[in-house]
Order: sequence, then C-alpha cells, then structure tokens
Amino acid sequence: MKIIFLLSLILLFVISPVYGQSLSDATGLVNRLDVQTGGYAFEIETISNFNIHDYNFDKDEKRLSLFINSGLEHNLGEILIPQTLLGGNFTFYLNDQQYFPKINSNEKISFITLNFTGSGENKLEIFGTSYLDGLADKEIPQIESPALQKGEMLSDYFGWLALLGFLAVVMALIVVKIRNKK
Repeated sequence: MKIIFLLSLILLFVISPVYGQSLSDATGLVNRLDVQTGGYAFEIETISNFNIHDYNFDKDEKRLSLFINSGLEHNLGEILIPQTLLGGNFTFYLNDQQYFPKINSNEKISFITLNFTGSGENKLEIFGTSYLDGLADKEIPQIESPALQKGEMLSDYFGWLALLGFLAVVMALIVVKIRNKK
C-alpha cells in the first residue's frame, strides 16, 4: 500500500499537465539600427514580431528603407526615430503602397506604431520632411596614417624577438623544475 502511495506521489511531480499555447503575435524582437550620416551617428530602435534583415538610409531623399522578413500574417511593430535624424511630416510606403501607421512625436523622437498583414518579404519606406534638424553637417576629417619607417619596423621586430626569448627561458625553467621534482 505504501508503494502505491509513494509511486502515485512521485508520478504527480513527474507527469504534470502541460497547457501549450502558440507564440503570440505580440512577441517582440528588438533591433537597433545604427545610421551614420552627416558626421553623426544615430540609433533607430525597433520592437516588432518580424525581423528587419537590412535597412538603408538616403539623406538626399530623406528616406529610411526597412527590409522586413515575417513568418506571421499579422505584423506588429514600433519604431523610434530620433527627430534630429529624420523628422517633420512622415509619408510611409509599404510594398510601394501608401501606408498610414499611428505616429506620436515629441521634441526628441518619433514613435511609430505599425500594424499590417502579410507574411514573407516586405519593404517599408519612411520619408521625412526634415533631416539633421538643428544640426549642421560635420566635415569628416581624413586622417592619413604616417608611413612606416624602417627603424620602427626593426624595433618592433626586436620587441617580438625579446618576448620570444623570454618565453623560451621561462619554459626551460619550468621543465627543469618539473624534472627535479621527479
């Protein structure tokens, strides 16, 4: 009787009921897109249930293109764009069709909420009316590396040779100590 009670108690913990649920469409992947333009670096953050496998920023057209890959039919996403990078009135195109997402903006960021259908490859283009708002284009200085002199190369060679010699002496001392212990 005790064995049956003990066995049922053990099975209670070993075999537990599992209630499975498919992955929610609202599960979010965080992507950080680094845009280098005008001598500045900006970070665009996205949280979405789809993958952004590539992006492109065109400063002349004031356009950000996102190349999206989704395995779900109902796509949800949020995009945070710094106002200093791309701002003003936005126009959106999803797969070359005009698209109207929800937009909230303040003086620092534009918060865009996406909700669209369609699995597979999609392309979202975001056009702004202002670029580098409040910032001036920086001139990126061209830094030329000095040519190596023969003397510099020779001193580097002697440095490596001295390090190699030191390591050889240390290894020899270790081997001698190990042999003396035996």
